[in-house]
Formats: sequence, C-alpha cells, structure tokens
Amino acid sequence: MSLIPFKSFFDQEDPFDNDNWLMPVFPRSEISKPAIDVYETDKDVVAEVSIPNFDPEKIDVSVEDGILKVAGHVEEKTEDKGKGYWKKEIRSGSFERIIRLPTAVKEDSIDAEYDKGILKITLPKLEKKSLAKVKVKVK
Repeated sequence: MSLIPFKSFFDQEDPFDNDNWLMPVFPRSEISKPAIDVYETDKDVVAEVSIPNFDPEKIDVSVEDGILKVAGHVEEKTEDKGKGYWKKEIRSGSFERIIRLPTAVKEDSIDAEYDKGILKITLPKLEKKSLAKVKVKVK
C-alpha cells in the first residue's frame, strides 16, 4: 500500500503556467500552432484557421498532392521604453500547419478570405467521374 498518491507524468502541475515571481515565466506561443477546423460540405472542403492580428499579405496558402499548407509570420511590435511594461506577451513568430485533405480538390479554384482573425479556405471538391457499367464484348 502506497502512502503517496500516484500522479502520472501528465497530471503533474506545470510550474510555468502561473506567474510565480521566484522563477521566470516562459509563455507558450499561440502563434506556433494555431487552431484549425477542416470540414466538408456537398461541394467543398473548408478549412478555417484562427490567426488573429496577421496581415493577409504575409499568409502563404498552398495545396500540393492533396496536402494543404498554411504558413505565416508576424513581426514583433517594437517595445516602447517609456511605457514601463509590467508584462509583455505579444511576440513575433511564425507558424506552419500542414493538413492532408480528405478528398481530391480542384487546385486551380481555391479561395481564401481573412476576416476578424479567421482565415477561411474554400477548396472545391473534384467531381467524381461516374463509374458507369460498361459491357465488353469478348471476341
């Protein structure tokens, strides 16, 4: 019988989660892996990526061999020495998300819109060819 309760490695408290003045706090970057939702409609595959405060010109979207790649970079705002920051968590950084698409898409008809921090990528599905039954005459 153990007198010390068992805690798995994943249940341990992260010492960097709180603002403990005895040790430095290393904030985790939300930029490095933004949240992404991928879903299908009847005609399209849609990917929505949450990337607030990005310049749409600095976002790269590409599709190759059924793989969607979204990448971007944001520059750190210059620190104003006169402000006397108590805490500064807005950082520069880059991200890259690579997702295998669930079906073939028309790579020449992809549309991407950036609105209120959400990048919405609409990828029209490739129309499936009908598999008609063909009678073959044997000679």
